[in-house]
Amino acid sequence: MAKFLYRLGRFSFEKRRLVVLLWLGVMAALVAGAANAPTPPPDTFSIPGTESQQAFDLLGERFPGTKSDGAQARIVFVAPEGQQISSEPNKAAVEKIVSDVSGGTQVKGVLDPFQTGAVSKNGTTAYATVSYGATPQDLTDATKNALTTAIDNGKTSGVTVEVGGTALMAKPEMGGATEAIGIAIAAIVLMITFGAFAAAGLPLLTALIGIGVGIAAIVAIGMSTTTTTLAMMLGLAVGIDYALFIVSRYRTERAEGYSAEESAGRAVGTAGSAVVFAGLTVVIALGGLAVVGIPALTKMGLAAAGTVAVAVTIALTLLPALLGFFQRAVMPKAFRKALAADSKTPADANALAAMPIAEKKPNMGTRWATFVVRRPVAVLLLGLVGLGVLALPVSSLELGMPGDESQPTSTTQRRAYDALAEGFGPGFNGPLTVAVDVKGAGDPKAALDQVTKTLAATKDVVSVSPAMFNQAGDAAMLTVVPASGPSATATKDLVHALRGEAGGLKSATGATVLVTGATAMNIDVSQKMSDALLPYLAVVVGLAILLLMVVFRSIAVPIKAALGFLLSVGAAFGVIVAVFQWGWLANIIGVHQTGPVMSMMPIFLIGVVFGLAMDYEVFLVTRMREAYAHGESAHDAIVTGFRHSARVVVAAAAIMIAVFAGFIGGGEPMIKMMGLGLASAVFFDAFVVRMTLVPAVLALLGDKAWWLPQWLAKILPNVDVEGESLNHLKAEQPVRELESANA
Repeated sequence: MAKFLYRLGRFSFEKRRLVVLLWLGVMAALVAGAANAPTPPPDTFSIPGTESQQAFDLLGERFPGTKSDGAQARIVFVAPEGQQISSEPNKAAVEKIVSDVSGGTQVKGVLDPFQTGAVSKNGTTAYATVSYGATPQDLTDATKNALTTAIDNGKTSGVTVEVGGTALMAKPEMGGATEAIGIAIAAIVLMITFGAFAAAGLPLLTALIGIGVGIAAIVAIGMSTTTTTLAMMLGLAVGIDYALFIVSRYRTERAEGYSAEESAGRAVGTAGSAVVFAGLTVVIALGGLAVVGIPALTKMGLAAAGTVAVAVTIALTLLPALLGFFQRAVMPKAFRKALAADSKTPADANALAAMPIAEKKPNMGTRWATFVVRRPVAVLLLGLVGLGVLALPVSSLELGMPGDESQPTSTTQRRAYDALAEGFGPGFNGPLTVAVDVKGAGDPKAALDQVTKTLAATKDVVSVSPAMFNQAGDAAMLTVVPASGPSATATKDLVHALRGEAGGLKSATGATVLVTGATAMNIDVSQKMSDALLPYLAVVVGLAILLLMVVFRSIAVPIKAALGFLLSVGAAFGVIVAVFQWGWLANIIGVHQTGPVMSMMPIFLIGVVFGLAMDYEVFLVTRMREAYAHGESAHDAIVTGFRHSARVVVAAAAIMIAVFAGFIGGGEPMIKMMGLGLASAVFFDAFVVRMTLVPAVLALLGDKAWWLPQWLAKILPNVDVEGESLNHLKAEQPVRELESANA
C-alpha cells in the first residue's frame, strides 16, 4: 500500500493542475445536481419489527386517508385567571382565531374546540387542531404568517394563546455562529502548530471542499437536512485532521532534505497509509449502524460515512496537488530563510529549531512519554480511576425521545405543552393509539366492547375514547390517555401492561390488539436500541480489531485500543447524563429542561466515537511501530513515537474538540447532545487514553506488545503502513532541495 500511495502522491503533485480541475469539476457537477434535485421527502421514522410499526401499518392499510405527513398545529387557549374559556368575550376571541386560521390555502381543516368538546373539565383551557395539506418543510411563509398573525391578534383580547405541533417547527440550520467559532479556533490551533499561514490554511481548505462535495452529493440523491448536518460535523473534523497529519509529514520529509515532489510522495505513502486505515475504522463504525435496523439511523450513518470517505480521498489526492502550489510556503519561516540564503542544507540547525515536528531538543511529547514510561503503574491507575469516576453517572442513564417538554420555556411550543398538561393532565401530551384488528372475531362489536372495558380498567389509564370503526368494519381505533407524561416510567409500564393484556383478549374475543402512537414508538425505539447494542459492538469492534491487527501486526495493541475506547465512551456518557439529566452546568450550554437522553444517542455516539478513537490510535502508535520496526527497543519506540506525533495529535484533538463543541450551540437537542458527547469523548480519548494510558500499557507490556504468532503473521496481509518499502527509495531519489533549486 505504501508504494501505491507514494506513487499516487507524486502523481497528484506532478499533475496538480489536472487534479485540482478534476475536483473542481466533480464539485461543480454535484452542486448543479443538488440545486436541481427535487425537494427531499419528509423525514419518516419507522422501526421495522416492532409492535408500534405493525399497528401503524395496520391503520394505514385499514384506514386509508388517515395516514398523513401533513403539518399540524395545536392552538391552545387559556382563559384569564378566574374566568371560563367558554364565556364571553373569551369564546368570541377563540372563534375569531379559528375563523382566521381556516382561510389559508394550505389549510386542510380546523377542529373548533367548542364543537369537538376539546375543553378541559375545569373550563379554563381549550385547544383547536389545524391540519395542513403540506409537510412542515413545504409550508409557505404566508401560511405560517397567517397562523402567527391570527394568534397575535387573539392575544389582544386577554386570552393566552400558544401553539404546539409541527407547523411552526424550526428547520435545522446548516451552520451558525458557534460552528464558525469552532472553525476559527481550529485555524488558530493550526497556525500555532505549523507557524505558517499556508500550512494552516490547506487543511481548512481541503476540509471545506470535502464537506462541500459530500453534502452536495447527499442533497443530490435526496437525503434530509438532518443527515447533512451530521455529515458536515464529522466531515469537517476528520477532513482537517487527515490533512493535518499529511502536511505535518510533508514538512518532516522536507526537513530531512528531500525535494518537494519526493516529500509529497513520502508523506502520502506513510501518513497517508495511516489516514486510509483511520478512515476505514470510522466508515466501519458508521456503516455498522445498519445493524440496528432503523432506516433513519442507517441513512444518517451511511451519509456521514460517505463524507468521511470523501475526506480521505481528498487528503490523498487534492492535498498533495495543492502542496505543489505551496511547496515552500507551507514551511516555517526559518526554513524559507535558510533556503533563500542558499545554505548548504535547508535542514540546518536554525531551520530544524523552528520546526516543532523535527526538534532536536526533547519536546513536550518526549518529556511526557519519558515520564509515563518511568511510572507506568501509577499513571495507569490514576487514569483508570479518573475515567471510572466520570463514568459513574451512567448508572442513572434514562433513554427516551424528548418532545416539546424539552424545549426552553421561552418557546410557544413548550408553553402550549405545559398549558395542556395543566388543563387536561400530564398524559394528554402523550396519548396511546390502540389498533384493533377484528377480522378474526366472531362478533366484532362485542369484541371491541370487551377490549374497551379491559383497557379502561387498566391501572394508570385516565380515559379511553369511543372506538372508531373503519369503513369495512374489520378494524377499529381507540385513543388511551395515560395518567403520566410521555417520558415517565409509569407510562412505559402502562404500555407494557396493555400489550400484556393483548394475548388474553385475543384468546377471549379473537381480536388482535396493537398499541402504537408517538409515545409507544419512542418506547419501542429505546428497546430496539438496547437490544441492538451488543450485536453492534460485536460487529464493529470485531472488524476494527481485525483491521488494527493488519495495521500493527500485533494482538495486544488492537485489544488495548478497543478497551481504551470503552473507557472514553463511558466517561462521555457520564458527562451527558450529568448535564442533560441531572442539569449540571446545563444553563451554560442552553439546556433549559432536563430529561431523558435521546434513545438513538448512545448507539450513534458509540459508533462515531469508536471510529474517531481509532484515528488517534493509528496516528500515534504507527510512529511507535515504525520506530520499533527500525530496531529501537520497545520503551525507546514509545518515546520516539511521541517525539514525532504528540504535538500533531494534540493539535488534531484540539481541532476536533473545537469543531464538535461548536455544534453545542445548535437548536436541535440531538445535535446539541452529539456536540457535547463527541467533544467530551475526543478529549478523554486523545489526552487520557491515547496519550496517557496507551504508553503506560505499552511500557508494561514491553516487547510483548508487538508479538504476533507466526501462523497469524502468515495469514494477515502486510500492508506496510510504516512505509518500510520506501526506504530503498533513498538510493533511487537522493535529490535534496537545494540541489534541485540550484539545478
